[in-house]
Amino acid sequence: MTGASDPSLDDAANRHRSVEENAQARANDILAKLNGRSIVLVGMMGTGKTSIGRRLATALGLPFVDADVEIETAAGMTIPEIFSRHGEAYFRDGERRVIARILADGQRVLATGGGAFINPITRERIAESGVSVWLKADAEVLARRVRKRANRPLLHTRDPEQTIRELSDQRDHIYALADFCLISRDGPHEAMVEAIMDTLERGIETLPRLQHAPKDPATSATPLAGGAGATSQHTIVPVELGSRRYDIFIGEGLIKEAGAHIARVAPKAACAIITDETVARHHLPALEASLDAAGIRHARIVVAAGEASKCWATFARVSDEIIAAKMERGDLVVALGGGVVGDLAGFAASVIRRGMRFVQMPTTLLAQVDSSVGGKTAINSEHGKNLVGAFHQPSLVLADTGALATLDPREFRAGYAEMAKYGLIDDAPFFAWLEKRWEEVFARGPALTEAIAVSCRSKAAVVARDETEQGDRALLNLGHTFGHAFESLTHFNTARLNHGESVAIGMGCAYRFSAKLGHCAPEDAERMERHLRAVGLPSRISDIAGWNMGAQPILDAMYQDKKVERGALTFILARGVGQTFIAKGVPAEAVLDFLRDELGH
Repeated sequence: MTGASDPSLDDAANRHRSVEENAQARANDILAKLNGRSIVLVGMMGTGKTSIGRRLATALGLPFVDADVEIETAAGMTIPEIFSRHGEAYFRDGERRVIARILADGQRVLATGGGAFINPITRERIAESGVSVWLKADAEVLARRVRKRANRPLLHTRDPEQTIRELSDQRDHIYALADFCLISRDGPHEAMVEAIMDTLERGIETLPRLQHAPKDPATSATPLAGGAGATSQHTIVPVELGSRRYDIFIGEGLIKEAGAHIARVAPKAACAIITDETVARHHLPALEASLDAAGIRHARIVVAAGEASKCWATFARVSDEIIAAKMERGDLVVALGGGVVGDLAGFAASVIRRGMRFVQMPTTLLAQVDSSVGGKTAINSEHGKNLVGAFHQPSLVLADTGALATLDPREFRAGYAEMAKYGLIDDAPFFAWLEKRWEEVFARGPALTEAIAVSCRSKAAVVARDETEQGDRALLNLGHTFGHAFESLTHFNTARLNHGESVAIGMGCAYRFSAKLGHCAPEDAERMERHLRAVGLPSRISDIAGWNMGAQPILDAMYQDKKVERGALTFILARGVGQTFIAKGVPAEAVLDFLRDELGH
């Protein structure tokens, strides 16, 4: 017979079509409720984020992205190789940036690495453009799932199962900040996909309430800035330099606790404390009391406050007094103060007895985010700034944020300039965060600690891969070729121009010079200048009090810059916000032409 059909086959086809239509209708409903937001899976390694995420994306008709795969592609290395060559801080720095880029690329399902959600800035990015789902599993379950996998660098320990338990204990209270939580059970991944879709379908409409609730009790106990660890009170950022590795502690009360920290890194060592007159009044008694309580012999050496102390005469006096205090090679030099004290004390430590260990205790914002990290030490010459010095890494950095309470607003703004620099160099998401949160930073609340940690982590990552500035560490000098010239021509008179202000003006010049040369859009230069102005920082040469120099003296001063090579000028220029590069051999005539424009000549 012809033209006949089997009713049972028709019924099956109809049922299948109905199931597909219902599934599509359900997916459409969830997507409508998401309103363009991505779904971000967070949690420990071994919870199935990648496998479940891929299936979830298929069910919803969305792209799927694995953050770890994206990181490996961007780096051209596997994650274990990144950890081995550059350390965890470098990896976390890249992880945060990659996730920010992925979230900015449109709606998708994103599987994150186990440590990604620990970073508060990443959590904020996810809250802005995504819905976070914590896949939770017991430590024993996770250990069983990942036991035979070699691509987990954090588990390369003597007892991986104990490591998993410790990581779970440290992270679970952060994962709990996710919008939704589901138990990752053994069984078909499709069952987890169904559970997630059911949770989203019923729960997405509650998200406005969740996002307006207090989300982040993170300042006292949360590990910050991806790759930083934390004690109950302090954020810890490691600087990975092999056998010379050291930690940066960030938080309140560190001056009062310094004795215990110093005794831990240098048992039985004595200390020579270098500080200035202003800092000594505010903080020296607390430090000395802490050293006494720890049974640490110590001597104090007090210098005049200000850039003028970074000179040969003061350096000689400080060196003689360290020796006179009978400090031995195994003892410590402690720099208690801002960048001047840190540079001076660090340089003295680098040469006395052919090298002593030292501890940085920065008390200004500028020193906490810049000069205390990375081992650059120097004094000034009559020919220019920081021309006599050495690379000499500290053994420990204790950045007491409580010390910033005594910092006057102008000095605080000066430190903020260096903080903004990290965003302008190569971290556009951080600069955007600062544009949004700068008032909270200036209020010296939780956002300040986070911004310091991000800045330190950014610098630590650069130092770990280029300690002596043979490559991209030079990017940290954004604004400095201009800025150091301005400082030199004002004779380091901080009443007219302090270092942070010179860097701010220098960054403004660098971005406008980049725009003039066609490297970046004028809008990028305008954006960065608008932000500097918003926080009260100068951005143009005309902002320097009493400035009356022409273009040629500025150019002449630039030729004393440390980055000059074989008589050719080097600048850090920009292709956009967060996109800087090293420009060597910039023609002097191009610089003069730009400076004449800036000066209105």
